[in-house]
Amino acid sequence: MTHWRPSSGPQSAVRRSAMLRRLRSHFENAAVLEVETPALSFAAASDVQIESLEVRSALTEQPLYLHTSPEFCMKRLLASGYPDIYAICRVFRDGEIGHRHQPEFTMVEWYRLGYELAAIVDDALQIIAVGLDDPTLASNAVVIDYRDAFMRALGVDPVSATINELAGVAEADRDLRTALGDERDGWLDLLLSTRVAPGFSHDRLTVVQHYPASQSALARICPADADVADRFEVFIGPLEIANGYVELTDAKTQSRRIERDLATRERRGQPLRPRDESLLAALQHGLPPCAGVAMGLERLQMVHDKTDDIRDVIPFLFEDRNE
Repeated sequence: MTHWRPSSGPQSAVRRSAMLRRLRSHFENAAVLEVETPALSFAAASDVQIESLEVRSALTEQPLYLHTSPEFCMKRLLASGYPDIYAICRVFRDGEIGHRHQPEFTMVEWYRLGYELAAIVDDALQIIAVGLDDPTLASNAVVIDYRDAFMRALGVDPVSATINELAGVAEADRDLRTALGDERDGWLDLLLSTRVAPGFSHDRLTVVQHYPASQSALARICPADADVADRFEVFIGPLEIANGYVELTDAKTQSRRIERDLATRERRGQPLRPRDESLLAALQHGLPPCAGVAMGLERLQMVHDKTDDIRDVIPFLFEDRNE
């Protein structure tokens, strides 16, 4: 029997350790405080693109959920008066497994008070460059608006194109058209991952910013353009390694977005999860203007180690644990 052996060797762990030291040193020098947050919660993210892992406990009849991000608790810290903060923690997402995904992985997440979009994008590029030990990456990055990325790659305007036009660009067959139906953001996500991102440079970072307002998630709507959100993602080649927002601080708007997510989940037959009332209470109390970024550590190491398989940088794989 050989299944007990780890999938990656000690040199991978050496590189990971060095990466973590560089990141922590950078945050310390920038006066960003490291914090810890609980992994278990009575609430879960409503995001229709993310599924939580449910846990049963003898301590309560209610189900618990493993966090998909430390975001909600970190925002509660900020609302209570914490300065710039970061966390490095294990997070969990159900149904995600493959060459780029594992249901358990490490997230680096940080928040900067008072940062606008350009500042948090620059901050993310600097930190990614530190993690990869390549300072040239930050200065050579390409920054492009979501709409322009679609126009350049596909010649289609993601804002005004009809569903039929998007499906045509995707060369969708009948099964795919049935599966996605009239879910506009579903078609846009498909095109971004399969037609737009594969054209990004493998030698430099690409930032896609100003996602459609319908994909704002926890980001604020752009003050200069109500059609887009102050949300961005960072890619190297087609691999997304970080995403960030200028954060939404209005509790009523956030509550409406959660209700919209839950309605979409119900329509799609996805599990309905409890709302995080503590997050909404923190926003009601007053989340200061801030911006945040979440980055997958394993994906960052995949870039560093020049591999396209996340299993090369994780010693114990989910799929091997029941053998």
